[in-house]
Amino acid sequence: MNWDDVLGHDRIREMFATALTKNRLASTFLFVGPAAIGKRKFALMLAKTLLCQNVPAYHMHPCGNCEDCKQVDAQTHPDLLTVSKPKDKTRIPVELLIGDGQHRMESGLCHDIAMRPFRGQRKVAILDDADDLNQEGANCLLKTLEEPPVDSVIILISQSEQRQLPTIRSRCQIIRFAPLPDEIVSNLLLELQWVADKPEADKLARQSKGSLARADQLRDEGLQGIAEVLLSALAKRDFHSVQMAKDVSDYLTKMGDDAPKKREALSHLIELAADFYRNQLVYLTKLGTEEASTEPEIRSAVMAIPAGLDGAAACLERCAEAEIQLDANANIATLVEAWLDDLATAARSGFVETI
Repeated sequence: MNWDDVLGHDRIREMFATALTKNRLASTFLFVGPAAIGKRKFALMLAKTLLCQNVPAYHMHPCGNCEDCKQVDAQTHPDLLTVSKPKDKTRIPVELLIGDGQHRMESGLCHDIAMRPFRGQRKVAILDDADDLNQEGANCLLKTLEEPPVDSVIILISQSEQRQLPTIRSRCQIIRFAPLPDEIVSNLLLELQWVADKPEADKLARQSKGSLARADQLRDEGLQGIAEVLLSALAKRDFHSVQMAKDVSDYLTKMGDDAPKKREALSHLIELAADFYRNQLVYLTKLGTEEASTEPEIRSAVMAIPAGLDGAAACLERCAEAEIQLDANANIATLVEAWLDDLATAARSGFVETI
C-alpha cells in the first residue's frame, strides 16, 4: 500500500505534509466523512508514513521496504494499535479499550498507547467505528484524550462528528473527508467488478454520493424497490404516511442488527425525498407562467403538494432535520414514523406541527 492507493483526498494529504514539515502534528484526530470513502486507508497510510524508519515522515513517502513498513501493511507492527467493532457486536466492547473486568487498565488501547514505543519514536492508535462507542467506552477514551501520551498519534474514524461526545470532539482536530468524486467511484466499481460496463458504473457512481458503501447498497434490488415505493407515495396528494412508515421499517428490519447499514439505507431514502422536494420547488416557482399550462411536472407538483411553495420548503427542511437526527443516533423506527408523518402534514399545510 502506498499513497497512490489513497484516492480523492490529496488536499488532506498535503495538509498533513505541511504539519509534519513544520513539526506541528497534533496528537489526536477525528476523521469524519461518509462510509467507505477511504478514511481508514488514509489512517493506515499515515501510520505507515509516521512509523517508517528509512524516510522522514515529512516527505510523506514511506519506503515500503523496511521492516516497519511491512509490519504496518500486515497490521502486525507493535507500535500500531487498531481497534474496531467486532462483526458480532453492535457496540465496541469496553474491554478492547481498558481490558476485561479482572484486568482493568492492564490491556486494551488506552493501556497500550500509554506504553513506550517498541521500535520507533512514536505509537499510532486507530479507532475505527468510533460511532459505535457506548457511554462507558467513550468516557474511558476521553481520559486518554485529555492527557494523550507523548509521541503518540490517536485517530478516531467516524461518519458524523455529532455522534461523538462534545468533550471528545473538543479534544480532537477534526478532519472532514469529502465524498469521492464520481469518476473515482465509477472506476472503482469497474475494478471491483460490481457492474458490467462503464455506463452502469457512471450511473451508480452518481447515485452513490461518493461512497462505495452506498454504491454497494444501491445494487440491492430491495433498496431500489423501497425507493421507488417512497417516491411514488410522495407524488400523491394525500400519501398514507403510516403505511409508508411500515413499508420502510419492514425493509430496514430485514437488515437485522446491522445498525450502520440501516442508517446508511435510511440516509439514502431521506436524500431521495430531499431531491424530490427540491425538484418540486423548481416546478412550483413556475406557477403563473406560460410553462405552467404545458409542463406536466408542474401540474404533478401542485397535486403532490397542496400547500405549494411553503409546503415544498417545509418538507425539504424536514428532510434536512431528519438527516441531523439520524447523525445524532436517533431511534430509527421512531425517526421513520415521525419524518414521514411530518412530510404528509407539511405537504398539506405548509408547516410541521410541533408540541
